[in-house]
Amino acid sequence: MKEEIDWKKELLESKKFNNKFSKNILENGAKNYMQGIYMGYMYHRWKKIREKSIP
Repeated sequence: MKEEIDWKKELLESKKFNNKFSKNILENGAKNYMQGIYMGYMYHRWKKIREKSIP
């Protein structure tokens, strides 16, 4: 069975997206369409980073 990973928490801890805007979206969620798009972008970047770290 696969372990469920909290990608938002992992990104916050990794400091990859450490500006105020990104931190706010990761902690509180997207409030409008453009924030949702940016959240999707952060998720996509996290997946790419994650794939590189797993052999």
